[in-house]
Amino acid sequence: MSSDRPVSHSMELPRRIVVGRSILGEIGDFLSSLAKTQMVSAVTGPHVGDLVRSEFEESLSKSDIECRWHVAKGSDEQSMISLQSQVAKDQAGLIVGIGGGRAVDAAKMAGFGLGVPFASVPTAASHDGIASPFVSIKSSEKPHSIVASAPLGVFVDIGIIEKAPPKLLASGCGDLVANVVAVHDWKLGRDNTGEYYGRYSASLALLSARIVMEGAKTFAKDGLDARVVVEALISAGVAACIAGSSRPCSGSEHLFAHALDKLAPGVGLHGEKCGIGSIMMAKLQGQDWREITSALRCLGAPTDAAGIGLDEDILVDALVEAQNMRPERYTILSKTSMTREKALKLAKETNVL
Repeated sequence: MSSDRPVSHSMELPRRIVVGRSILGEIGDFLSSLAKTQMVSAVTGPHVGDLVRSEFEESLSKSDIECRWHVAKGSDEQSMISLQSQVAKDQAGLIVGIGGGRAVDAAKMAGFGLGVPFASVPTAASHDGIASPFVSIKSSEKPHSIVASAPLGVFVDIGIIEKAPPKLLASGCGDLVANVVAVHDWKLGRDNTGEYYGRYSASLALLSARIVMEGAKTFAKDGLDARVVVEALISAGVAACIAGSSRPCSGSEHLFAHALDKLAPGVGLHGEKCGIGSIMMAKLQGQDWREITSALRCLGAPTDAAGIGLDEDILVDALVEAQNMRPERYTILSKTSMTREKALKLAKETNVL
């Protein structure tokens, strides 16, 4: 079904992106270029702050910027509301998320809620949220993503990224490979509901996936190239900004991951779950799921339930529950009446079980 109705949406893009090695000492100048402020609120994880705090503060001091530190304690809505109230007391002109996904998401949400610009300074490349306007909210009822604000700037020190556990970078690759499934689902939405489909943002998201997939065998031999993965994740985040939605980077594979968040919280990293979901959803879509499996394996990401310590029954339940996570979003699951029998058959046919 197609629609002739005019469609409009807003694009909010990062103003400045800096990627380099051993550049944390330049963070003060970077933040000054984004906002003329003498106070920033830094949101970080419980351990990351200890690794970068000294150099971070020294650089800010040279730019005459004071910093107040906050620890992101959770990704649930209540934890984010609590953090926002703490950050509000700083009256900062800029909020900086420095750390992993939780810290970046918490800072992003606080900035959105307070109407204060936000800058992303990731210390791990585990998902594409480092440059996107979307925040993952954990909930026992329905984990989901919501639209907040795109970062005003993104600052990535590759040297810091390389010090993070290798599984985090592999998880980022899983989130990127998922774009292959997400874009296909977006096309289904266009063809079946008349939903807006952005060719440019879709192509950018697919390019981000293909770059890591095509280099997978080289990465398997020589190790992951952190800069390639980081730049692909940033490009994927920008694709979502251009689309005005998470569509180019989030489809049925993310619905599966959200269902796992609900049924088995804390089991597996986000990108790992999206990668495993991509294998099965690609099979449903009629895509080459074996290519996805091979790429993930070469990239060091898990390709089956055992790889993330996931129970068989939980995986089957998540496949059945997935479409209920966002029933308004048209995906391959909208065309499939998923039963436990079908779910078990799909998981076994793709060697996920």
